[in-house]
Amino acid sequence: MSKTLITIVGPTAIGKTTLAINVAKALNTVILSADSRQFYREMTIGTAKPTKEELAAVPHFFINSLSIHDAYSVGDFEKDALTKLDELFQHTDVVVMAGGSGLFVQAVCEGLDDLPKPLPGVRDRLNQLFREEGLTVLQAELEEKDPVYYREVDINNPQRIIRALEVFESTGKPFSYFRKEKKKQRPFNILKVGLQMDRALLYERINQRVDLMMQLGLLDEVEHLIAYRKLPPLLTVGYAELFDYLDGTYSLEEAIEKIKQHTRQFAKRQITWFKRDNRTHWFEPAQIEEIIAFIRKLKALEL
Repeated sequence: MSKTLITIVGPTAIGKTTLAINVAKALNTVILSADSRQFYREMTIGTAKPTKEELAAVPHFFINSLSIHDAYSVGDFEKDALTKLDELFQHTDVVVMAGGSGLFVQAVCEGLDDLPKPLPGVRDRLNQLFREEGLTVLQAELEEKDPVYYREVDINNPQRIIRALEVFESTGKPFSYFRKEKKKQRPFNILKVGLQMDRALLYERINQRVDLMMQLGLLDEVEHLIAYRKLPPLLTVGYAELFDYLDGTYSLEEAIEKIKQHTRQFAKRQITWFKRDNRTHWFEPAQIEEIIAFIRKLKALEL
């Protein structure tokens, strides 16, 4: 296997985009995005997409590739990303994949677990519960029935919570029970690079990023999407809180603080998820040259 996929992972706001672009330029290759919200054309500011200049610096795939109206699953991404990798590896030995959506990274690198088929009506009931009583009720139910997955999942993402509860209610066993140690073999090497930093500094970066998003016009972006607020991609941090502000649930200041709080919580869960994999090589965000040198030294890449 002379082909290698370099994955760059870590929590939100830590600098994955900057590192990915630098690595891709150094190795004369391209980037696949594994950020499950950057797929959507209508969501730009709230998803912290690379800038036009960054997108022009290196070819990117799976950014602005979908509409919020498109139904798209992690299984779809696994299939599409493997197809794209097969195509790219015809012309290059190395591809970079960057993103903080742990399940999407796992799908490409290791495949997805074979989950049991849900019982009829379970998802409809959970969706109705979400509509009528809100996310807090579902969060509490997941914490009780599957505390392992609760500590890792983005608890502000109703899709993920509903899927986990659907499995539990259909089988009587928690979602985490169905995780398998056996990984699917891929026809390429995988090198995992993770970014880490002091937690307090990371949280400060998150707060600053949210402030910058607001300055760039996040509220205007959300206002233009309010008619589609029930679509799954918009039931996420940065959008849900501002929809609540527009409803009068929060003041604008309260909504912004909620975005910061929920993003920090999400980052904590991302760290928990990625730290599970002891094959990841961890670096500080400023160590760009060291990371590139580390990659070049690896025999498998033959660089």
